[in-house]
Amino acid sequence: MLEKIGPELRQYLVANNREELPFNRIERGWIYASAKKENNYEGFGTDRDIYAHQHIFINNAMIPYKIEEDHPNTLDKSFIPCAKVMGAYNKRKRPYRPASIINVSAMSFGSLSAKAIESLNKGVKKANAYHNTGEGGLSPYHSYGGDVVFHFGTGYFGVRNDDGSFSMEKLVKLVQANPFIRAVEIKLSQGAKPGKGGVLPGSKITKEIANIRGVKVGKDVLSPPNHSAFSNVTEMVDFIEAIADATGLPVGIKAAIGKLEQWEELANIMKTTNKGPDFITVDGGEGGTGAAPPSFADHVSLPWVYGFSDLYKLFKNKDLTERIVFIGSGKLGFPAKAAMAFAMGADCINVAREAMMSIGCIQAQICHTNRCPSGVATQSKWLQNGIDPTLKSERLAQYFKTFRKELTEITHSAGYEHPCQFKMRDIEINVDDHNLSKELARTYMYNKTPVPFTSMKDLKECVYLGGDYNKPNP
Repeated sequence: MLEKIGPELRQYLVANNREELPFNRIERGWIYASAKKENNYEGFGTDRDIYAHQHIFINNAMIPYKIEEDHPNTLDKSFIPCAKVMGAYNKRKRPYRPASIINVSAMSFGSLSAKAIESLNKGVKKANAYHNTGEGGLSPYHSYGGDVVFHFGTGYFGVRNDDGSFSMEKLVKLVQANPFIRAVEIKLSQGAKPGKGGVLPGSKITKEIANIRGVKVGKDVLSPPNHSAFSNVTEMVDFIEAIADATGLPVGIKAAIGKLEQWEELANIMKTTNKGPDFITVDGGEGGTGAAPPSFADHVSLPWVYGFSDLYKLFKNKDLTERIVFIGSGKLGFPAKAAMAFAMGADCINVAREAMMSIGCIQAQICHTNRCPSGVATQSKWLQNGIDPTLKSERLAQYFKTFRKELTEITHSAGYEHPCQFKMRDIEINVDDHNLSKELARTYMYNKTPVPFTSMKDLKECVYLGGDYNKPNP
């Protein structure tokens, strides 16, 4: 009995504010307060050990960046669009500039409840962010008006033939019927279980899920480790180009990072052919919202900072970084961590568990049991009664707005207008047992490529900007 209730006892009665994982009480409290528009300050100074390994320091400027009266951030303190345009380099028919640098990461309907997906989609619309569908297909709950990135993995759910192979025809029809789909993402692997497939038990496949995913009711569905649409890097690039030509949308890939040989092959193909992904989402090994074997979750693939720095360095050495939009994913949903990510070369960040917490997740860590007490990660109708999408969508939007506002303030304190202007030397990190602090450039041994940036006004006037900023009021 004690073993069964031990996690709850530790979480609420025993562990201190900074002790828990994946997210400690201070981190969760900041998200909850930000989402509710409550006081998210702390008093009497930090209780964090600022000499601890991997503590982040942001070097502030002597004189901060000053915003003028007509500046976009004077009118909207949370306005930070992506500084790069997805698909611009490859001249896609429908390029896309994400209107928010923080967005909802890939989480499927099926893994999350209908009310959770509805809350997230309505929330990203209010926050002018985008909503990644996850690999479970496009559901009615993704269709409340927020920008959507359509994501699929090896199961090709929503765009599959009866034999489980990929259907270009179905993808084209899906994109044409749903103009709010702004980009397509192909999942190669994910941080929680890279290189491992999965089984969706027939007992979990309702008629609704079967229709959305294109599978049969009550029959187990296999997601294999490998894609059937391509078997090597050259074929993958051809597949990306075929999707981009057929849909007109920017196309990217998502992966956790380990070995680099095939990534170097991709970089060489991109260099010689001028083809390839418009964006790359780098998932950290610390990521994961659903279920994974501990052996995979704990040990397979690199943490975000190591994986991203290895990959970015490789593409930078080939002079390819300016054509790619880099998206970071892996516990980056906090302003200081995001500042570090931007200094390392990220252009946007995706958040999953942080978004879940903003709509009510309490880190019960039983996502894999279908018994989520907050109704976020369960298909139980009774448990979902705990979610009011009207309220929870406001909280997701408020978390995003608070996050962007605080990141903007940190950016201004460092003397910059946009986080894309952060350089490696602007961030220091404790790196060894002697608690010596080193700049990111010396820690990870590269310098980020400067991102072309003129002003926030130019970003706001961009014809490819997502969200509702440039749409006429009804």
